[in-house]
Amino acid sequence: MAKTTKASPKKIGILTGGGDCPGLNAVIRAAAKSAMNLGWKVYGIKNAFGGMRKLSTFKLLRPADIRGIVNRGGTILGTSNRVNPFFVADRHGVTHNESQKVLDNFRKKDLDAVICIGGDGTLRIAHRFYELGMPVVGVPKTIDNDLFATVITFGYDTAVSVATDAIDKLHPTAESHQRAMVVEVMGRYAGWIALNSGVAGGADVILIPEIPFDMDKICTKVKQRDREGAGFSIIVAAEGATEKGADMLTKGPKEAGREVRLGGIGEHIAREIQARTGKETRSLVLGHLQRGGYPTTFDRLLGTRFGTAAVRLIQNGEFGKMVALDPPRIKAVPIKRAVSKMKAVPLSSDVIEAARAIGISFGD
Repeated sequence: MAKTTKASPKKIGILTGGGDCPGLNAVIRAAAKSAMNLGWKVYGIKNAFGGMRKLSTFKLLRPADIRGIVNRGGTILGTSNRVNPFFVADRHGVTHNESQKVLDNFRKKDLDAVICIGGDGTLRIAHRFYELGMPVVGVPKTIDNDLFATVITFGYDTAVSVATDAIDKLHPTAESHQRAMVVEVMGRYAGWIALNSGVAGGADVILIPEIPFDMDKICTKVKQRDREGAGFSIIVAAEGATEKGADMLTKGPKEAGREVRLGGIGEHIAREIQARTGKETRSLVLGHLQRGGYPTTFDRLLGTRFGTAAVRLIQNGEFGKMVALDPPRIKAVPIKRAVSKMKAVPLSSDVIEAARAIGISFGD
């Protein structure tokens, strides 16, 4: 009689790529715990796909490694948006394709799959590796909430809460000094954070990439509020907001394999308001504050749902797919479809309609 042998337990890797955001550790914890409960071995891969070029970045995770991290910001695995293995620049600026190193290390570790947690950049890289034969599953992560095919991404709710809290705290100082205050928030191509934090925080002007603004219209709103006795104004601007006929404001040259750094729109708007109206104006850039801190209840829950759903995809052999929220369920969509286009704020949004109805200007 032939001896039956048990199938060897699965071995999977987990990595986080792109900018950090609240909720990443909730995803890592959920995916690792559910995989461990199936008897699988789980390797945490440090510093995204760039780190995967070195075997030393693969660490076997133990239950103690993921204990008590559901409420922690950042990522215990580290992250990077600087290295794309398909476009690695040397010190002379010449780019090289080092994807084979990643594939070789995947095979040396005898992994069955990799869970890739990241935004469109990380997921595009994941899809390329999937096309090269690596079994991957994606989890959508971006505070900009601009990933197509999911209603919302984890980290976004926390970022909006942080921005709204900052706007709330600026109201008293703006009113006390009778100033206009410009708050610059994240949002490269999509204005979800600016729109929702601006409405929730009682902003007077909201500027988003989807609606090019006219500086004169902003100044008109500021002067109108002064005439009505308000004496102060709050302007919320996404970093990717643009003046009509102008390009996005950037910092420094574009690096190979990376998006160009944005910055300066808040300061530019503040300077123009003061020059055109004579009103004292200040600007504040929230920047990476929006990525930090404790994740909200919503982001912890969504991260947990995404992490466990990613393991189910591996169980079912559904690779090259990303988990996505399609209320009330989590579904699977092809990664290729998920990164095929960006999810911008629709101009027909009822939030924009509501904002206009209560007198908020979009600078148009």
